[in-house]
Amino acid sequence: MLSELVVKKNISIKLALKKISQVGLKCLIIVDDQYQVVGTLSDGDIRKGIIEGYKITDSVKSIYNQSPIVLNTKTYSVDTAKKIFLQHRLDIIPIINDCGVLEDCMTWDMVFGGDKIKPKIKATVVIMAGGQGTRLKPFTSILPKPLMPIHDKPVIKHIIDRFHEYGIDDYWVTINHKSNIMKAYFKELEPDYCIKTVSESKPLGTAGSLRLLYERVHTPFFVSNCDVLIQSDYADLLDFHMSRQCDLTIVAAIKHYTLPYGDCEIGHDGMLESIKEKPEYDFLVNTGFYVMNPSVLNMIPKNTYYNMDQLIKDMKTKGKVVGVYPINDKSWVDIGQWDEYKKALSMIEVAPV
Repeated sequence: MLSELVVKKNISIKLALKKISQVGLKCLIIVDDQYQVVGTLSDGDIRKGIIEGYKITDSVKSIYNQSPIVLNTKTYSVDTAKKIFLQHRLDIIPIINDCGVLEDCMTWDMVFGGDKIKPKIKATVVIMAGGQGTRLKPFTSILPKPLMPIHDKPVIKHIIDRFHEYGIDDYWVTINHKSNIMKAYFKELEPDYCIKTVSESKPLGTAGSLRLLYERVHTPFFVSNCDVLIQSDYADLLDFHMSRQCDLTIVAAIKHYTLPYGDCEIGHDGMLESIKEKPEYDFLVNTGFYVMNPSVLNMIPKNTYYNMDQLIKDMKTKGKVVGVYPINDKSWVDIGQWDEYKKALSMIEVAPV
């Protein structure tokens, strides 16, 4: 396992992201040619680098943590490691010898025997569940999209369960299409947290129904489309939003595309100037997952079809602060498309019986 976590500082951000996805941890160890530990690279370091303008084709040498917390092979103990993990909320701690050479490492799972304990968050969650799910027909002709099953439970329950791991117990769900089925599901669910629904009298677009929550939500809150599964640190996301004093934070996935053809560039005379075979492009894609301040709700027109992209444009026009929180593409699944729905089925493990 150790070799899978080790990289050199000349590795590209793109390859580092791929490696982080492969190993299933959120951190890598950076070593030099002598295998001495020179730093660590977390998904948070990558996120900060992208926000600062680095491209994913750039190397990680300017963004990795050059002052990592390490343990010495001769002096460390499991109790010491536990204290460090809990105090600094690390995913991994390198273990070095007296020469600084990497000998081993400890992970949260090795010490505590499970996933990292999630901090408690005091926040509200709004799930936008009023759409018709036309991309998933014919299933959504019978079931509302939020109740599409992923193994033993519907997608909306997966979304809520991820928030509930952070101790969040206040949920609003905006509904319209097959709203009676949605209400019946929540009534039967009998959860140990509060789920309230608010109904659109007509389709209001991807942002219009948020206006129905004006003066009902009073602190920064999460907004999630009902077909979006995000694997990320929600506490860190909320801290990002608050510390940067954003009015709205967009969670954006780093998407890499390879054009399977040659890209021809032509001059004004119509003659070929160059051709680039199978060019690669990288984009930050809006996932449909946000953190929003209550003051934004007053910007949304009442009882009007109004989409999120228009809200974002209006916010920028009025000088509001809109942040972008980048995540790995592998951390996002949009089950509103059949291919992604199948991906979600394979990504989420079935709970053992």
